[in-house]
Amino acid sequence: MNDKPSTEKTATYTLTDNGTGRTFELPVIQGTCGPDVIDVRKLYAETGCFTYDPGYTSTGSCESKITFIDGEEGILLYRGYPIDELAENSDFLEVCYLLLYGELPTLEQKQKFEHDIIYHTMLHEQINYFFRGFRRDSHPMAVMCGVVGALSAFYHDSLEISDPKHRMVASYRLIAKMPTIAAMAYKFSLGQPFVYPRNDLSYPENFLYMMFSTPCEPYKVNPVLARAMDRILILHADHEQNASTSTVRLAGSSGANPFACIAAGIASLWGPAHGGANEAVLNMLQEIGSRDRIPEYIKRAKDKDDPFRLMGFGHRVYKNFDPRAKVMEKTCHEVLDELGVRDEPLLDLAIELERIALEDDYFVQKKLYPNVDFYSGIILRAMGIPTSMFTVLFAVARTVGWVAQWNEMIEDPSQKIGRPRQLYIGHTKRRYKPLHKRD
Repeated sequence: MNDKPSTEKTATYTLTDNGTGRTFELPVIQGTCGPDVIDVRKLYAETGCFTYDPGYTSTGSCESKITFIDGEEGILLYRGYPIDELAENSDFLEVCYLLLYGELPTLEQKQKFEHDIIYHTMLHEQINYFFRGFRRDSHPMAVMCGVVGALSAFYHDSLEISDPKHRMVASYRLIAKMPTIAAMAYKFSLGQPFVYPRNDLSYPENFLYMMFSTPCEPYKVNPVLARAMDRILILHADHEQNASTSTVRLAGSSGANPFACIAAGIASLWGPAHGGANEAVLNMLQEIGSRDRIPEYIKRAKDKDDPFRLMGFGHRVYKNFDPRAKVMEKTCHEVLDELGVRDEPLLDLAIELERIALEDDYFVQKKLYPNVDFYSGIILRAMGIPTSMFTVLFAVARTVGWVAQWNEMIEDPSQKIGRPRQLYIGHTKRRYKPLHKRD
């Protein structure tokens, strides 16, 4: 594969001012997949103009080899591998290795990587006391932001970001310790004792064990639920330059330590427009309340003048279908069958809503299919995970993507500190008036 992007094409444009036009050429960079990119790095120097792109939806902020998305075709690739193949055949730690290093591991590499991650899952004991500073009713994401940011105060030996070994140690620590922190946040909210990780359990098994076991009795992890958790983690591990990943890169561009960068990503993910989508699905189902009210809400969803929207249907990026949704749909029904909870009112409501929407011409024509958030919310609800923990679980999965993107940014010689520009529409220069002369 050619790692160097091609710049054989150029884009020509004319800047007209008072009837006089000046023509400029800009390089057009071609990647291995996806749209070409017009290189505007010299635009301001040559023309005195900025580009204007609120939300950066038409702007490429970096080069990356990690994740590729084609929203029109419903494609999601991790390092070139289709997401559905990875979710069906791989496991989360193998995917972590792939995202970090660019290739699937050999058996020996996989065993060593799993060992290194598993033996980093325990937290510094003094961090346990840090939790006591939070109110018991604190949102778990608030706890996650605080505790992850505080890791830099406990692990001073992995803060030199120019040292590849320091970056590796910090990356492993973050991937390993995030489930432990998440489970502790959950236990703290319940007033239950923290459960320490076990080195004889797999990554998803360990998370479920720390979440649901107590010192009072033995706890055996259900393998169907562990596999479902593994798939959820794989499907959410990375998603290109989304809001939280861009936040991690932007924070990292200043040279901030990795723990601070990931804490910034967690804060961005907390927003309901980003990581809170599956929680919004459950809230919507609770609002609908019963199967006989589904037609009413379907009608409201079709009314462009009604602010109500069916959460968990369609996707901002995927205009055709969400490639993660099929895997999650299959996993959802496996979990419901295993737990025998299809008669639980909210889950029964979700299944009926899915059926009606998939058969309705309006949703079919507009390609508003259930997305990954719709099914993951149902799965997590069935597993007994409260909605307040949904985004926390998202953060556990996405940590490896953040870390991989952060490492890639640090190693990119062309990367500069993030400094977006603006279109200023405020006052021009004004003279200061003393207080006694103001109207």
